[in-house]
Amino acid sequence: MGDWIEIVLRSLLVLAGLFVITKLLGKKQLSKLSYFEYIVGIIIGDIAGSLSMDAEVNLVNGITSILIWTLVSILLSYLSLKNKKIRDIVEGKARVFIKDGKILEGNLRKERFTSDELLEMLRKKSVFSVREVEFALLEADGELSVLLKRDYRAVKPSELWLQLPEDKEPRTVIMDGQIIEEMVEKVGRNKGWLQNMLADKHVNVEDVYLAQLHSDGKLSLDYYHDKIEQEE
Repeated sequence: MGDWIEIVLRSLLVLAGLFVITKLLGKKQLSKLSYFEYIVGIIIGDIAGSLSMDAEVNLVNGITSILIWTLVSILLSYLSLKNKKIRDIVEGKARVFIKDGKILEGNLRKERFTSDELLEMLRKKSVFSVREVEFALLEADGELSVLLKRDYRAVKPSELWLQLPEDKEPRTVIMDGQIIEEMVEKVGRNKGWLQNMLADKHVNVEDVYLAQLHSDGKLSLDYYHDKIEQEE
């Protein structure tokens, strides 16, 4: 009877602890977890299971181990928010699979995807022909994002009877208050040109959370301090 009571108490304690840890780690869906967060989740779950069922496992040592893994995960999440290079390592980077209707086979091999898997993912997006795709990339969470060519998109009322230029995917030229010089060079511009664009808008680079350059030459900016009430 004593062992049974101990198991119940251990289980309730572990359940309460995991609830608190989950709140601390945030509200990401399972599909949005980074590789490291996924690994941490498995390890913490294994430790918690052992603490609940095995009375011989030292409770203090088990809780200490869980706290260490939790703190490491929180620390890496914080550093990822502050530094894109760390974020790329921890969470992974998006990779282009299709560009201008052409499959980039090398990128498929790097992510260990087959053409069958790519076509299946396209079909789930209601796309059945690769040539209809302007741009498709595999996001860090494993989802495929697809931009169709203009001729294959649903027509908007504003586009009727208009001769529109070919639309390309927007380029992210500023992220986390830092200019991505490599991306600026890809669009045939330079750092000075971008700084002049910001100066015309009376904006400092450090104030910009995200900036994207669109195919029509327009620069869209998202600021750190938008005048939007944050939801808790």
